[in-house]
Amino acid sequence: MTLIIAEAGVNHNGDAQLARDLVAAAHKAGADIVKFQTFKAKNIVTENATQANYQKKNMGKEESQLAMLERLELGHELHYELVAYCNELGIEFLSTAFDDESLDFLVNDLGLKRLKLPSGEITNAPLVLKHAQTGCDLIVSTGMATMAEIESVLGVMAYGYLNHSAKAATHSDFEAAYASDEGQKLLREKVTVLHCTTEYPAPMEEINLNAMDTIAGTFRLKTGYSDHSSGITIPIAAVAKGATVIEKHFTLDRNMEGPDHKASLEPEELADMVSAIRNVEKALGDGVKRPTVSEVQNKNIARKSLVAVRPIKKGQMITAEDIAVKRPGGGRSPYDYWQVIGQQSQQDYQPGDLLLG
Repeated sequence: MTLIIAEAGVNHNGDAQLARDLVAAAHKAGADIVKFQTFKAKNIVTENATQANYQKKNMGKEESQLAMLERLELGHELHYELVAYCNELGIEFLSTAFDDESLDFLVNDLGLKRLKLPSGEITNAPLVLKHAQTGCDLIVSTGMATMAEIESVLGVMAYGYLNHSAKAATHSDFEAAYASDEGQKLLREKVTVLHCTTEYPAPMEEINLNAMDTIAGTFRLKTGYSDHSSGITIPIAAVAKGATVIEKHFTLDRNMEGPDHKASLEPEELADMVSAIRNVEKALGDGVKRPTVSEVQNKNIARKSLVAVRPIKKGQMITAEDIAVKRPGGGRSPYDYWQVIGQQSQQDYQPGDLLLG
């Protein structure tokens, strides 16, 4: 089954009850995972870092990234509450660490076994290395990345999995780890690569969903899609194309103030997306072309047989004028049409009788 991540992100707006409500909404919608973001603003941006254009537009005001992110920090104590609430409901808690301190907290204090690397961090080799050295399964988004950058980050991951305590490494070390059989084995076991377009909302003409196939074919790893488009069409299409993980932002109300609300699904839409994905999974089937259980009962209704259209006596030579191809099935196959013509009838037939033989 496709792993569905409901990305709450920073849509809690720093409010504990809103964060709990997001967990409840994700669970009710049927998501497998609800994901937040864990960071110390001072550790990840300078005082001079400016907002992205989409953040200015969605926030309706211009301020520094630092000021914006400080309001959106999720306190450590609240993390414990959310993990407990997720356990109570039966939905997995996940969070993205944007700095070393946050990564240590998620792994060593909260005990997470699965981690998510966001698109903006895949060139942050020291942080990537520390993620891999935890031994956790990793999901990595690749928005803004080239294929060469994806290969580079996979090299860092392979090296980290192979060298849990190394403090320093070189490009050559990463390349060697990536090229090794053991490194490739660990990547196949532990890493999922998500195609992504980093814009909020992402324009349809920039989605390039076929790039997911390129990633899968090139790296031979589990692949998925982190969606920032409007609506639910693209994640559903991604599942039909083989995505094993879908990540989608959601909010309780798109009209709330915050950088990501406007590019997020509301709870009913999230539920619709989950339902549609589960239906697509059922519809994909096993790929073997054969009559289904339902089709077997319809075969005789939908298919045709050779039928007498006028009385035929036993021993009579059958002509083209004596027979036709009509429903129902179950009689002699229309494939036998040319064999039957010119043969002697083995029995009497009345108009409408199915030819047997």
